[in-house]
Amino acid sequence: MRFTLLSSTALLFSGVFLSAIRLPAQEQKTPAPEQGGSEQTAREQSGKDALSKGMPPRVAPTEYQVQAQAGAVTIGAEFMGHSVPTPEHTYSAEDYVVVEAGFFGPAGARTTLSRDDFSLRINGKKIATPSEPYELVFKSLKDPEWQPPETEESKESKSSLSTGGGAGGGDKVPPLPPKMPFPLRRAMEQNVQRAAMEIGDRPLPQAGLLFFQYRGKAESIKSLELIYSGAAGKATLDLQP
Repeated sequence: MRFTLLSSTALLFSGVFLSAIRLPAQEQKTPAPEQGGSEQTAREQSGKDALSKGMPPRVAPTEYQVQAQAGAVTIGAEFMGHSVPTPEHTYSAEDYVVVEAGFFGPAGARTTLSRDDFSLRINGKKIATPSEPYELVFKSLKDPEWQPPETEESKESKSSLSTGGGAGGGDKVPPLPPKMPFPLRRAMEQNVQRAAMEIGDRPLPQAGLLFFQYRGKAESIKSLELIYSGAAGKATLDLQP
């Protein structure tokens, strides 16, 4: 009897001990919800949404230089020359001229926008210049306020010019102009991307920038016609150069 009692007691303690060992292992099998993952996804989606938003439209079509009617849609537009205005900063593009346009309609109205809907007749030319994708403008983009850091070569060049030196230096190749740092250029391109006219089915009002290739001086432009032919109808706006 004594042996049986001891055996039963030993088995009881062994079962309790094994249960105590198993409990933490079972608890570890149930993964805790990953709160950080959902927050990170939300931040990434928020960033994508911010990047996809276009330029805010002005209060009314009359806030633009000129207006025209295309069906039930009113278009306002303004010529910006070689300037590339964005909500964050104003840049320049020497190979392109820019038109800021806005689309307005009754409450709840929508329309389909496309860059192919726009062209610009410059100085009465027979063939109007088509609108270009904003990506093509990136190579021409400049920030007028950005000043490249002064290097030793540029200091020597300035010193040589100021002292009248440089004799016998005609064979020396001038240094390449410094490039804008990648983070600054990337930010500039993203600002222009956000400000460009969005495409696709959009609720009104909508606004954005349109880009047209033109390498001449803006002062040489005497007449401008923004031509629209799209889902809303047709319209011609006589812009002020």
